[in-house]
Amino acid sequence: MIRSFLEWLGNTPWSIALVESYYMWPWVESTHVLSLALFVGTAIMMDLRLVGLAFQGVPASSFIDRLLPWTRIGFVIMVVTGLFLFYSSPLRYYHNLFFRIKCMMLMIAGLNIWLFHSRILTSIDTWDDAGTPPRAARIAGIVSIVMWTGVVFSGRLIAYNWFDCDIQPQPTWVNSMAQCPVDEVAP
Repeated sequence: MIRSFLEWLGNTPWSIALVESYYMWPWVESTHVLSLALFVGTAIMMDLRLVGLAFQGVPASSFIDRLLPWTRIGFVIMVVTGLFLFYSSPLRYYHNLFFRIKCMMLMIAGLNIWLFHSRILTSIDTWDDAGTPPRAARIAGIVSIVMWTGVVFSGRLIAYNWFDCDIQPQPTWVNSMAQCPVDEVAP
């Protein structure tokens, strides 16, 4: 069912036009990378403050208040352009092993953000000026750094077709993890 929907989506005129566009595709991809740099750059700066490795003399609340609007702007643009990139070749992305890893890391990073903002940040008054925040904040910062680094690396590896379903034979574990329809793919 998912596969047939993604086939249909990838065959829509707008999807085909986007992937075949001489100017639009590079613009969308470049905007995605630039907004990723804005988002991840500001997020890593906040994470380094949370871990206690940088900006220790700046109150955490001031630091977060100044960077969070920029982080949110980068996030919104990154998500919109990422959806366009997915829309251009949905079936290829769906079966791409690195895309799946990226999505898993995005979910963990999103859960980490939710936990930080709903639980840890609420007690910022007690540790705002501390050079080294409490353990929960440090863990949230470390998880964030690891997940966003993984998102960047796996996102970059999506472009390589090492494990594409249309390149067979692939190891059984690759076909299984990417849900490659090997019975439909010519060896």
